[in-house]
Amino acid sequence: MPNVSLSRMTVEALMDLRKRVDETLLKRRAELEKQLARMGKPIAVVGRGGGRSVVKGRKVPPKYRGPSGETWAGRGAKPRWLVAAMKGGKKIDDFLIDKSPRKVRRKRRSKRLTSLQRCVSPYGLLDELGTKTGKFRVRD
Repeated sequence: MPNVSLSRMTVEALMDLRKRVDETLLKRRAELEKQLARMGKPIAVVGRGGGRSVVKGRKVPPKYRGPSGETWAGRGAKPRWLVAAMKGGKKIDDFLIDKSPRKVRRKRRSKRLTSLQRCVSPYGLLDELGTKTGKFRVRD
């Protein structure tokens, strides 16, 4: 395919190119979503959802146990039983649940993206079309 110089293109030609790139991106995204659906994995939309925390909504085991059996994971506001006990002179460490005999090592996740994840990300799609290199391939 011939390389196209963007600086020599008219505004109408650039708008047409943008429209074709958008259409190509939508088609490619649909193909990838179908592939992911066939694999049975949930689809993560890149770039949407704002700054939602990764750990928000995930259950964690309790860290603290009160005198009458109530528990707290250490997230969010301190429960009333803990605040009352702390006002009574106790320390938060007095309520820690001992987990020393059971140490769990977590496997670190690789920071590298798989080729499928790169294709789903907007930069991966744009890179496939050659926009990072500045060379657009125009399909007719």
